[in-house]
Amino acid sequence: MNFFDDKTSVIALGGLEEIGKNMYLVCHKEEIIIIDAGVKFPEDDLLGIDYVIQDITFLKQNENKIKGLFITHGHEDHIGGISFLLQNVKIPTIYASNIAADLINNKLIDRNIKYANIEIINEQSIIRTKYMTIEFVTMTHSIPGSYGIAVHTPNGIIFTTGDFKFDLTPIGPMADIQKLSRLSEQGVKLLLADSTNALSEGFSKSESSVDEVLGDIVSSHYGRVIIATFASNIYRLKHIVETCKRNNRKILIFGRSMENSIRVALNNNLINDKSIFIDANQTKDFKKNEICILCTGSQGEPLAALSRIANGTHKQIQLLPDDLVVFSSSPIPGNTASINRIINKLYLQGVKVYTNSELSDVHTSGHAKIEELKLLLRIVKPKYFMPVHGEYRMLKHHRDLAVMCGIPYENVFIMKNGDVLSIKKDEVKIDGSVTAGDIYVDGSRIGDIGSLVIKDRKLMSKDGILMAILNIDPNTKKLLIKPNVTTRGFVLVNESADLIHKIENKIEEITINTLAKGPYNYIDIKNQIILELNPYINDLTGRRPIILPVIMEIKEITD
Repeated sequence: MNFFDDKTSVIALGGLEEIGKNMYLVCHKEEIIIIDAGVKFPEDDLLGIDYVIQDITFLKQNENKIKGLFITHGHEDHIGGISFLLQNVKIPTIYASNIAADLINNKLIDRNIKYANIEIINEQSIIRTKYMTIEFVTMTHSIPGSYGIAVHTPNGIIFTTGDFKFDLTPIGPMADIQKLSRLSEQGVKLLLADSTNALSEGFSKSESSVDEVLGDIVSSHYGRVIIATFASNIYRLKHIVETCKRNNRKILIFGRSMENSIRVALNNNLINDKSIFIDANQTKDFKKNEICILCTGSQGEPLAALSRIANGTHKQIQLLPDDLVVFSSSPIPGNTASINRIINKLYLQGVKVYTNSELSDVHTSGHAKIEELKLLLRIVKPKYFMPVHGEYRMLKHHRDLAVMCGIPYENVFIMKNGDVLSIKKDEVKIDGSVTAGDIYVDGSRIGDIGSLVIKDRKLMSKDGILMAILNIDPNTKKLLIKPNVTTRGFVLVNESADLIHKIENKIEEITINTLAKGPYNYIDIKNQIILELNPYINDLTGRRPIILPVIMEIKEITD
């Protein structure tokens, strides 16, 4: 990629054809600015994987050109990858709001990463590099300190919304429509806009409508109220606290991420009354209608607080018959079955449950729906448009909305991660690509878990493991005793004696034949066992376990 001509390039290393993993680059000559560095949470088929992050090969190759990392807001899909990024690439400065900076610092402390170059920004901040000027536009989202980012380049203004909605009665600040209009008057060359709700009709409900409904629930219920919501939705946490305060309820917090979010809200004066929070030992001093439990687990996560409460395994909280559980959230795609399992367990214990499907206003999305996306397009009036932050169907539908709003079809670019959008004064086009893809994080291991490992994990989860132990005399080249077979997740050895006996005989036959052929090494024997045993076991059982031959050298004792 040639950095030394007059074009400006926009590249997504994550966030296209997916929800999460957001990372966008603006490049001009010898300068690169990075916008966001998020994670994606793994689908069920990525067994054992904790996070999915970006392939940052391109940034490693051009590390000396990086001028800074700019954060739109503090949600995981926009900041969750920062600790991994800093371990691999030198970032001169991270620019973030107070809230996002606190959340980033928490992550860096958890991973024992020292980084002191976080600069706090707000809507008045202006950052200048040699070729670019970056300014920030207040946007409405479910977390404070959410900004759109306008990058003034020699080839025009590039504006990315971050996550946003238009809410005329928000809990926090309204989107700065006047500043969006000023940008429009200056002329926005390229707009990158959030596509998460591009398939959802109408306008998103106001966060204040959720406040009213939750207020009615908390004030009218005669027992404890248990509210499960996203810990990252700090505005929701703020008005739950305010509602409990108005209704004389104390709050117990369960879940590490929830505790961290409440701490950040307190540190930034979004919540002002620490006395409203109590611990489990203090509940005996209050009536049931004076208690609210705020917890994680709104998505049915098996280890989250609500799941342990529903299963009866929580050490400090047991359900009572007159408890009311409120799911102040909507299911993330793929989580519906897990949530339903938790709801069924709650009903079995006799408690009342409110979900967003039954009482529509106990949750509202933080992402713009179709009419809001149209409004943004009409306000900003970009010459070119690139939908981002969404699966392919969402990006495609967002393109259709842009065309409806007057942007020529040929001026809308549906890109893939790694595609380079080249911008010149009179031309915008897709111009090649850079390395992009998924990197898997498994505990402390980053990038060394590839597709073959995932394939083996899937096989093990489906068909199990079969281990064959062979004792071979290195001097006589003889198999000393019959191979011993043990399994995990394949069959129960004690209940499948005939099958195990057949498999042991087959391994013995394969080994003896291989040894008889002359010169050998242990790798040859192992490979031959796997090659011949796989179809044999499949014929007997219809399954293909992972086969692990283990060869032990034992010298035969003779008189």
